[in-house]
Amino acid sequence: MVIPRRQFLRLLFTAAAAAALPRLARSESYPGRPVHWIVSFSAGGPNDTVARLVGQYLSEKLGQQFVIENRVGAGGNIGMGAVLGAAADGYTIGFAAPNNAINSTLYGHLPFDFVHGSAPVGGMMLLTNVMVVHPSLPVRTVADFIEYAKANPGKINMASSGIGTSVHMSGELFKMMTGISMQHVPYRGSAPALQDLLTNRVQVLFDNLPGSVAHIKAGTLRALGVTASKRADTIPDVPTIGETVPGYEAVVWYGIVAPKGTPAEIVDTLNAALNAVLADPTLKARMAELGGVPMPMTPDEFGRFIAAETEKWGKVVRAANLKAE
Repeated sequence: MVIPRRQFLRLLFTAAAAAALPRLARSESYPGRPVHWIVSFSAGGPNDTVARLVGQYLSEKLGQQFVIENRVGAGGNIGMGAVLGAAADGYTIGFAAPNNAINSTLYGHLPFDFVHGSAPVGGMMLLTNVMVVHPSLPVRTVADFIEYAKANPGKINMASSGIGTSVHMSGELFKMMTGISMQHVPYRGSAPALQDLLTNRVQVLFDNLPGSVAHIKAGTLRALGVTASKRADTIPDVPTIGETVPGYEAVVWYGIVAPKGTPAEIVDTLNAALNAVLADPTLKARMAELGGVPMPMTPDEFGRFIAAETEKWGKVVRAANLKAE
C-alpha cells in the first residue's frame, strides 16, 4: 500500500513527537521527589552552612525538598565517591569545593575521576582566604613578611586546617611563588589552628575569611593580604597578596555537581534554578555576611573552571611533593 505524502509526513511528525514525550515529561516533572544533596564535611561547618542556605531556596524554587546528607571522611573523597557512584537521575547531587580539585592529585589512587566522572551543574559561591599573622610578628605588609621569612628561613610556623585544604594550599602557593621556607603545621580543622595562632604558637595562617574577620577587626590578628584577585568588601583596606606577588590568586569556591550521565535537561533545570536563587537579594546579603559573593555559571563554564582549578592545584601539589596522610 502506498501512503500519500501528506499522510506520511503527518505520521512521521506524530512518531517523532511521541518519541520526544518521555524526555519532555522527564524534564517538566523534575524534580518529582526530594533531591539528596551530599556534603562531604560535618554539619555546622562552612560547606554545610552554605548548602543548607542554598538548599532552602532551591526547595522553594523547585517545589521539592533538598535533603542535606553529611558524608564525612578522607578529605571529602567518601562523600564525592558516593555522589559519582549514584544513579544519574538528578536525585543525588554533590557539593563541590576546592578540596575535590586538590584531591585529584593529592591522592594517588582514587576510585573515581572527579573531573571526568561528574556532570557540572553550576557555581554557587566565591570567597577568599586571608593571610593573618600574630601581632607580635614584626611585619605589617606582605613585602615585610617575605623579607622577614627570607631572613629567618624555616623559623616561621604556618598553620593550616589540614593537608590539602584550601587553607594549606594557599600557603603552599605563596611559598612556591616567593621562594620562602616555612614549617607547615597541620591541624584537624581551622578552629584549633586559629586558636594556636591567637596564642602565638604558630605565626601565620591563610584562613577562610569568615573565621578570622572578627579577630582582624578586633586587632587580635593582623591581616596582611587576601588571597583572591580582588579586595574583600568586609576588609577593604587589606590589599590582595597579588598586589605584592604578581599572579598570586587562591580562591575558595562552592558549586554543585551530579553523576556523569545525568540528562542534560535535568542539569539545565538545576542550573536555571540555582542561578535564579543566586540573584535573590536576600540570599546575596546572607552570602555577604558569610564573606562571599554569588558565583553564577553555566554548566559548561563551571566545568571549565573545575578543570582549570584541578590543573592549577595539581602543579602546586607536585611542586611541594605533597601526599595525603
